Amino acid sequence: MDSNVNITTPLTPELLRGALDVERTERGLLPHRLPAWARAQNTDGQLAMVESQPSGVRIVFRSRATVIELDTLPTKRAYTGVPGRPDGIYDLLIDGRLARQGSVSGGDVLTIDMATGAFGRSPGAPGTLRFDELPGAMKDVEIWLPHDETTELLALRTDAPVEPAAQRGRPVWLHHGSSISHGSNAASPTTTWPARAAALADVDLVNLGFGGGALLDPFTARAMRDTPADLISVKIGINIVNYDAMRLRAFGPAVHGFLDTLREGHPTTPLLVVSPVLCPIHEDTPGPGAPDLSEMAEGRFTFRAMGDPAERAQGKLTLNVIRAELSRIVEQRAADDPHLHYLDGRALYGDEDFAELPLPDGIHPDATAHRRMGERFAELAFGGNGPFKGAPERR
Repeated sequence: MDSNVNITTPLTPELLRGALDVERTERGLLPHRLPAWARAQNTDGQLAMVESQPSGVRIVFRSRATVIELDTLPTKRAYTGVPGRPDGIYDLLIDGRLARQGSVSGGDVLTIDMATGAFGRSPGAPGTLRFDELPGAMKDVEIWLPHDETTELLALRTDAPVEPAAQRGRPVWLHHGSSISHGSNAASPTTTWPARAAALADVDLVNLGFGGGALLDPFTARAMRDTPADLISVKIGINIVNYDAMRLRAFGPAVHGFLDTLREGHPTTPLLVVSPVLCPIHEDTPGPGAPDLSEMAEGRFTFRAMGDPAERAQGKLTLNVIRAELSRIVEQRAADDPHLHYLDGRALYGDEDFAELPLPDGIHPDATAHRRMGERFAELAFGGNGPFKGAPERR
């Protein structure tokens, strides 16, 4: 360790933004994006994994430090039969601008067999993220944690004192969605589409995008109800279809119930319901979706739809059915709720985008599409006559 990096700052929840809960472990802090009471109601290993992946979570402080070291224990993912994943990316922002990127090797490894759903874990060693030769002036520092890699925070060291960053009074945008909102296939934590949109709109993001976890869970709705926010969006659909989670009869009341719960805590907050982006395999074919095992044998990871379009007659859901139902529900409720709005997700990623930037695995947009979606959401939601235009600053 550099002898000049001799100031250790205790890692406390006050240094974190974007997390709903922070668990104190034997060695440090583990950020969570669902509170402990909600996690206790969940029995799904997939959701437990993804809510602990800190998409949108960042360490924020002010300092004159020219060297910053952060010790972490990451949890890497490995998929049976698929080439290894790269290490997660940390984005360092100085005064709001991307200055450096880094990774931490090692850590625990979570092995997932997509064919059977089995999980296995092997322990590993912590590692150190280091940024040096930084400007010596007083500055706002943000370390955005890897959006898709569970990250236990162990120690923060610098060569100059650290102080908490002042709240800038920006509106808080609370968003919930699926793996696409979580940031699957994005290049780094600040380039997921919600993070990109938040930066363009100059708002503080709380991202509750959960890979495989946007299933209208009541505990997620209650967590959002209880979270301070000036703007709220919910992106609903793809997980309902690719899990084959419910039929049309159950879907409509579940959406109403989710929105009712949000309104208990945020009765007049601008609330935007976003339908699914284009996903050709599920536009008119119900789920479930499943990995294509023949592709996995060749080292490629893709999904295919397992349902039959004829099953729509029995109430099975497709993306087009969900879009029509969400549009109907929002129109009905907006008669008494002028702060409720609807956005067709194909305005973020549609047919022309698919022709230019096809979905690499059949479901998730690539890194370029993430940036494009963020720019479009910023324009459609925060710009012009968008529902989030002119949000008041937080006092």
